[in-house]
Formats: sequence, C-alpha cells, structure tokens
Amino acid sequence: MSVIYEVTLDVDREIATEFDEWLSAHVAEMLELPGFVSAETLESETDEEDRVQRVTRYTLEGRDELNAYLAGQAAAMRQDAIERFGERFQASRRVLSESVAVSPARVEPSTCLNCGASLGGQYCGNCGQRANSRMISIWELTRDAFGDLFELDSRLWRTVLPLLTRPGQLTRDYLEGRRARYMPPFRTYLVLSIIFFLVAFFDPREELGILFEPAIAPTVTEQQEIEKQEAALKEELISDLETEGIIVGSPTLKGQLREQPEDDEPGIDITIPTDEDPSGGMTITVDDDETTDDCDMEDFAEAELPRWLAARLSQERVKAMCEKVVADKGKTLFNKLIENIPAGLIVLLPLMALALKMLYPLAQRYYVEHLLFFVHFHAFFFLLLTLQITLVRISDKLSFPTPIAPIVVVASSIYIPVYLYKAMRRVYAQGHWLTVPKFMALILTYIFGFSMMLAFALLLAAFSI
Repeated sequence: MSVIYEVTLDVDREIATEFDEWLSAHVAEMLELPGFVSAETLESETDEEDRVQRVTRYTLEGRDELNAYLAGQAAAMRQDAIERFGERFQASRRVLSESVAVSPARVEPSTCLNCGASLGGQYCGNCGQRANSRMISIWELTRDAFGDLFELDSRLWRTVLPLLTRPGQLTRDYLEGRRARYMPPFRTYLVLSIIFFLVAFFDPREELGILFEPAIAPTVTEQQEIEKQEAALKEELISDLETEGIIVGSPTLKGQLREQPEDDEPGIDITIPTDEDPSGGMTITVDDDETTDDCDMEDFAEAELPRWLAARLSQERVKAMCEKVVADKGKTLFNKLIENIPAGLIVLLPLMALALKMLYPLAQRYYVEHLLFFVHFHAFFFLLLTLQITLVRISDKLSFPTPIAPIVVVASSIYIPVYLYKAMRRVYAQGHWLTVPKFMALILTYIFGFSMMLAFALLLAAFSI
C-alpha cells in the first residue's frame, strides 16, 4: 500500500523566491530515488508576516521504500538544504496514509467557509478569514504553542533581547517600518506584564492549595514543649522587668502574669505594686493584638474633603473600612490594591504619552508615537522587575554568596533611569543639552503620575473590601 511522506517547510519570506527555485530542483531529484512515485507542492501563508510555508507531499510505493530512504539518502538530502539556507527555514515531517492525504479536510475550498464569498487567495477578500484548512499534527500544534519560547530565532527572543539591552531600539525600528521581526508592541506589554504579576504575586500554596499537603499539626509532646518555651519567655520578661526596677515588693506581689486579661482579649497583664496600694497597685496590659481603638474617627473631618469624595466617605464608612483592614492586618486591602495596579498602569500610559507630547512640541510626531515609546518602556520595566525577583528567589534557594543578589538588583535598578534617558536620545534624536531637562521633567511627571495612580488604586481597593 502506498504511503504519503509529507514535508512542511517554514521559510523566511526574504528568501522565498530563491527557496522555491531550489525546492523545485530538490523535488525533481527526490523523484529519481527508488520508490518515489509522485510529488506535489502546496504554497500557503503563515500567521507570521515574515514567514511563508511550503508543503510537499511525496507518494511512495510502500513503507519499505520510505524506510530505505530514511535510513539511506535522507541525511544527505537534508544537509543540502541546511548548507544553503542555514537557520532561515525549519522543516517538519510526517507520514500519512493515502486515505488521509485525500480526505475532505485536505481539499482547498473555492469559496469562503465563513461567508461564502469566492476565494482569490489564502484569505477571503470579504471577511478576512484564512482559507487554508490543512490539518496539522500534534507536533506542529505543540511547536506553534511553545516554539517562540525555545527557538532562538523566534520573534519573542528577537523582541526581548533588544528591549532589555538597546534602549529605544524597538520603538525606533517600529516607527521606521521594521516591524515584522518583532512582537507587536501591545502584545509585548501584555505578555511581560502578565508574567511579572504571576512571578511577583502568585502564591501556588494559596492559589493551588489542593496540590500541597497541609502543614502537620504538632504532636502532644511538641505542643507541651512549645508551651514550656512560652512560659520560660514570660518568666524571662518578668525577670527583666524586675532587674530594671519596674517590678518591686514582696515575691507574692511581683508581676502577676495571666494568659488572658479579664475581658478575654489576648495579652499579658502585669501588676505593679505602688506605695498607695502595696497589695494591688497599677496594672499594665501588654496586648499583642490590634484593637479597634486604632479606628477612632472623632478627628475625621468630612468638610475638608472634596464634595464628591465627602459624599462617599462618611465617618461610619471610613471606620468600617479601618476595622476590616485591622481585622486581617491589611491582607485583603493589599490584594485588592494589587488587582487594581495593572489597570492603573494602563491608564497611566496615555497620560505619560501626553506628557511626552508636551515635552516635544516641535518633534512633528503623532500622539500614538509617544504612546508607543511608553508601551515599550513599561514592557522593559516589567521584564527587568521579573528578572530581579527571579534572581532573588534563585539566590535564596541556591545559597548564593550574600552580596551578589543585592548588588545586581541595585545596579539594575540604577539602569532604569539610564535606560529611559538613552531611549529618549535614540528615539527623539536630540542632543544632551535638550534631552537632560526634558528627562528630568519627565521623571518628576512620572513620579507624580505614578503616585496619583497608586493613591487612586488604593482608594478603589478600600471601597471594595
């Protein structure tokens, strides 16, 4: 039974013409090999603007002929293409039965499957849907999903490396029309921001607790040992107070320690005898828990707030917020704040682009060009923070020498304003004397804008708890 040997070739668009000429000669050479009956080559577009795809299907007399080819001439035939085109093309191969090769799913439609319009190419001229419905293998599906992460020549790495090491280069290339080699700016920003927030704030033990075993409760013996240590600590505290002269009098009137104050709140009561009351004296309660006394709103003045804010911040509402924050030590408030920061940064982008527009009034650049500058800068910022956090965590796990991680973090943090300055110089092409004052003004504007964004995000977080 005949078999179909399919070779899928992803080719750099710049060499497509030269590659097609070579492929035609290569197919003719393949058909001269024993067992090869026929071949057809299909042309198709890919999702990447700088790539094209060629699919060649060879029909062989049977599996034995294919195995003989793979064991013999295959290596030499592949080496010919590698020597000529290097890494500017990638090839994947699979074997099909003849029934699969001619299945309806492989037939190229003459009309759009979405809107029914006649097709004149790989994409519908009416709705834009791609016409090629070729089924792909599991390997190709996996490669499409993860290929950009592991292929050194992928758009991801071609974007990340200059983003990190060449300030302003991505923005400049994009504005000058060199775009196909890089990831789109906003996709870069979104991907790196998502990675940052996952690395920085995602706790697998909290979010995926079902995957982890709970902490083992202490045994009776361990619990008794803990209680002994706590009792010894309390005795040491009383002894220190006596040494300092805070507790005086007879042994029976030395600090009277209770595990719970009379109102059943956690804490320690220390009774200090006085001359006026040697049998009782003054009692000091050392409370190890927060109380709602910190939320006393007697001095809260609604009249001093803007009218729109005062209408939403009544004394009772502020006190309720405060008590919720104190109850869980601000954990819920912090989580809500973190949830609001990504949206706040997106709002900050157009505002900072407006600041750049005002700093460069004679640059004859559109507003969106200034916006693009800050999209790339924020993407760099997220990337650098992600690398810093990763380094700190790895250094803790691998026990790096103490000063290495702090030195790298400090040095890379200093690099942030340096990066911004060099990016401004590269994109706007102005000298030091013009760039320095604009850089300082932009830094001050950014600090003010970021502070306002953070305050507004905190306010929204407080209202949502």
